Amino acid sequence: MTRLPFNLAALLVWGLLTLGASPVRADDWPQLLGPGRTGVSAERGLLKSWPEGGPAVLWRVPGGVGMSGLAVVQERVLTLVQREGRQWALCLSIKDGSELWRTDLGPALRNQMGDGPRSTPTVVGEVVYTFTGQGVLSALRLQDGSQIWSNDLMERLNAELADYGMACSPLVVGERVIVTVGAETATVVGVEAKTGKVAWQAGREQPAGYSSPALIPVNGRPQVVVFAGGGALGLDPQTGKPLWDFPYVTDFACNIATPLAVDGGVFLSSGENHGSVLLDLKPSGEGFEPVPRWTSYGPKSTFRNEWQTSVALEGALFGFDNVGSAGPVTHLACIDPRTGERRWQELRFGKGNLTAADGKLFIITLTGELVVVRANPQKFEVIGRQPLLEKTRTAPALSGGKLFARDDHEIICVDVRQP
Repeated sequence: MTRLPFNLAALLVWGLLTLGASPVRADDWPQLLGPGRTGVSAERGLLKSWPEGGPAVLWRVPGGVGMSGLAVVQERVLTLVQREGRQWALCLSIKDGSELWRTDLGPALRNQMGDGPRSTPTVVGEVVYTFTGQGVLSALRLQDGSQIWSNDLMERLNAELADYGMACSPLVVGERVIVTVGAETATVVGVEAKTGKVAWQAGREQPAGYSSPALIPVNGRPQVVVFAGGGALGLDPQTGKPLWDFPYVTDFACNIATPLAVDGGVFLSSGENHGSVLLDLKPSGEGFEPVPRWTSYGPKSTFRNEWQTSVALEGALFGFDNVGSAGPVTHLACIDPRTGERRWQELRFGKGNLTAADGKLFIITLTGELVVVRANPQKFEVIGRQPLLEKTRTAPALSGGKLFARDDHEIICVDVRQP
């Protein structure tokens, strides 16, 4: 497989591989960035034109503080929130947003860059995997939220908390749950999915950063790509054996976006005026040699993803270009993934996160506005826009023709089906 899967059958196969052969339905959104951790949904029949008054909000319920995204499986919506001085795993009914259960995960996270949990739950079969802002990894039962096991990885590995809190969303591959921890002896760990025991450790003396790992096939060989605070690592998912590494140092160890499989290579991008690169992985001995196909670094880079992950579809790469050391000006842009050359740029669009489906980009801006844009590689074309929330940094989730989003106060469900 050399390109991202966009037809339904391919997406389902990729979801099965990523989530350890669990039963992933076409309209499930079981983890960060969806079934294949690419931000792309296989759903069809979504908004082609903007309805009068905008898409209907089906329900709106209280949530809690945090930057955790939303997982949607088996008629349930899951996220992590902070309430009453604690971090909680929260499970809602997809029908009306009513609370089905919530589970106490640990004490509150207070941080200068925002309070609350950062990680998105990952659901595999009947198990929900969570990672708190302090680095406690837990497995819960989907039906009632009861705890199966819990492991304080930071304490166990004598690791220091990342400056802005632990943000990695667990990646499940077969019998392993994989997260970055940034310990001196373990940049990343693979944990036994059934017991929570550490099965392997990989990488040394590299900060965790704030990205989440992805499963990416290279020459027919699936590998975990970890974008840590000081660079990227390619690992065997079951053993943690290193396959390659690529230094990628960003100010404040702020590598946040998830790595993507793009045009047969691995795409990495960071803010802080850093930029992006597309790596080709050439077989070398028992591993690979990462060779940049193109680079776009520095203030004039075409893509500087700060805390957003781009999406690849229709032979194009869509995403955010944050200009300046802290991204005070943000453009929405489209580039040619084969060359890194810009195709179009919507200046000063503003910060946000995006999800792609049915030839469209569903964007939630930092200010809480829903913007639907055609995924047109030739030009910027808005279908419609509507205020929904307050300040938010989470990407929307799509399931069954419904869009789910949240801020520090509410969780909402919006009907985005074509009337």
